Amino acid sequence: MIVSRVALQQALMAKNNNLIAVSYNIIATNYNEFSEFDKAIFYYKKALSFANKTTNNVLKNRINNNLGNVYCFEKKLYKKGIEYYIKSLEYSKKEKDTALVYLINLNITWAYFDIDEFKLAQPYFDYIKEHHKERSNKSTIVVFNMLNGMYYSHIKDNAKAHSYFIEAIRRGITGAEKSDLLYSYIEYSKFLDKIGDHKSAYKYIIKHNEINEKIYNEEKLKKAERAGFNLELDEYKRQIGKIEIEKRLQDQSLKKSRIIVLLFILTSCIFLILIVTLYKNVIFKKKSNAKLLFANEELIKAKEQAEEASVLKTQFISTISHELRTPLYGVVGITNMLLEEHKELARSQHLSSLKFSARYLLSLVNDILQINKIEENKIVLESWTFNMSDEINMIKNSLSFLSQKNNNQITVIIDPDIPEYLIGDKLRFSQVLMNLVSNALKFTKNGEVYIIANLVEVIGKANFIEFQIKDTGMGIAVIDQDKIFEKFVQVGRNEEDYQGTGLGLTIVKRLLGLFGSTISLESNIGKGTVFTFTIVFEHDLEKTKSIINEIQVDLTCSQMFKVLVVEDNLINQIVTKKIIEKNNYSCTVVDDGYAALEILDIEDFDVVLMDINMPMMNGFETTRKIRLKGIKTPIVALTAFDKDEITDEAISAGINDIIIKPFESVKLFKIINCLIVETKNVG
Repeated sequence: MIVSRVALQQALMAKNNNLIAVSYNIIATNYNEFSEFDKAIFYYKKALSFANKTTNNVLKNRINNNLGNVYCFEKKLYKKGIEYYIKSLEYSKKEKDTALVYLINLNITWAYFDIDEFKLAQPYFDYIKEHHKERSNKSTIVVFNMLNGMYYSHIKDNAKAHSYFIEAIRRGITGAEKSDLLYSYIEYSKFLDKIGDHKSAYKYIIKHNEINEKIYNEEKLKKAERAGFNLELDEYKRQIGKIEIEKRLQDQSLKKSRIIVLLFILTSCIFLILIVTLYKNVIFKKKSNAKLLFANEELIKAKEQAEEASVLKTQFISTISHELRTPLYGVVGITNMLLEEHKELARSQHLSSLKFSARYLLSLVNDILQINKIEENKIVLESWTFNMSDEINMIKNSLSFLSQKNNNQITVIIDPDIPEYLIGDKLRFSQVLMNLVSNALKFTKNGEVYIIANLVEVIGKANFIEFQIKDTGMGIAVIDQDKIFEKFVQVGRNEEDYQGTGLGLTIVKRLLGLFGSTISLESNIGKGTVFTFTIVFEHDLEKTKSIINEIQVDLTCSQMFKVLVVEDNLINQIVTKKIIEKNNYSCTVVDDGYAALEILDIEDFDVVLMDINMPMMNGFETTRKIRLKGIKTPIVALTAFDKDEITDEAISAGINDIIIKPFESVKLFKIINCLIVETKNVG
């Protein structure tokens, strides 16, 4: 080992790639002999990297063959080892080394047989059979017969298999290399067990163990010798280390005197420089402090302006949120009314798309206005039971107008193995898909957009579904691919003006983060783009039934409850009243808080639905006055404001619960029923 390392050092100094490769190969062979196979592989690869820089095919052949041996027969990584064997075989053929060609074919055949790849082994097996007579020798004859036995056992020609195994064992007993006999015993035992001769199989297993124990004892002696050699080597290294330390100490003592003189001179110079620098720093600090005081005053003013702007921004967002949710409540409500009053329109794609789009727009508005909440992980995914195919086809139908605009076709491909009912946040999932598909349609003309869903893995009740949104559009330049998920960034505007806020893909990335997923893309200019992501949905029939039962509320109660609606918006009055009366409740509507106080003085109600943003007197003030009168009727805030904004004030005013418009009627009546029951129990 020491000699090979010295040789390596000399080869490196001479920059001779051939000698460097030879030295590394020798070092690797030594480690292989010491059974340190990982180190052997490391140095074999180092040797191969330098050998590949030369024209020495014999050396390349030898190193590749060594790597094949280590991977196949020591690490049991057959496929990797076979790759190196095949490279070695190529070099052997170039050099016309027929003996080595035969040996490598033998090794490849053995490796493939070990992993039951008999078809892949066939051409190599045919070669060794064809050239067996002129190329075989004492070191290969045992393996040749054993491989024939394995092959004929595989094709169930038991007579030939038996004959070849017996010949392999006979040759192995008389030969010097007992490891080949060891392999022959174990393969013959497998064959006997396979044909049902278990007693004989057991007998040859015992013979295998006897030979194995003998080889193992010999190996232990070799290891002991190696350990002794390693101890001597370590002692030699320690002695060399001591000599080097003593030499360094002597060198250091000789240099100390010079260093001390130099340090003294340098210290004196540094001291003088420090005095001058300190003087200049004092003057500079006085000037800097004056500037800092001025800059600090400017920063305080800027901070105050920023805080004021932040308050104004928050107020603006709150106002926009309210103003957008209010008309959306009317759109969703009137769409539901049309579907209920005109049953012939129940299957209308246009109305279904309108309803879906309104709900999607509501979700989009919420996410745009609350994108900071997404980043701070304040949004929690909900669990709904839904049909994957229905959701995707709803999105397809909703975007039909956009596909027709650019003369595109939407193709949906859904893996039939995906369960019919899944559990997850279908609204957030639809929002991700809607953003990606609409984005693909905008940037594709006279082409096709694919929505592909494949079930890639099932672990317990978790279904890993991979989605691909693929288009044949204009594509995204490589330089822009890292930018498109950033806020307010839009690419492709050089050619045409594409509408949008530039938040769609940002929201997609944030929402997929909530699902514990990431998104990747592949794109080529002029050829199209593919977005890929995987979401885990749960499939549990019992849980699905439980979720459905939870959202089912008895809306046909035999008792007539009286509901007072306090709402100033005429369209919202119509929608809310229609929802309540449809479910056999009595509904009275008033326009403002003063009218609510008057009617509550003369009439009793089971529940009050209170709008917050009303003229003259808002919902909070109205509720306070109702409570001051001693009226304990449950009050539910029916508002377009964000729930987090009003919760504290609602509780202090005496409001029992909050529902954000637009809302699911099922959720409304569930809350109403619970509040009425609680009030009657307390009473």
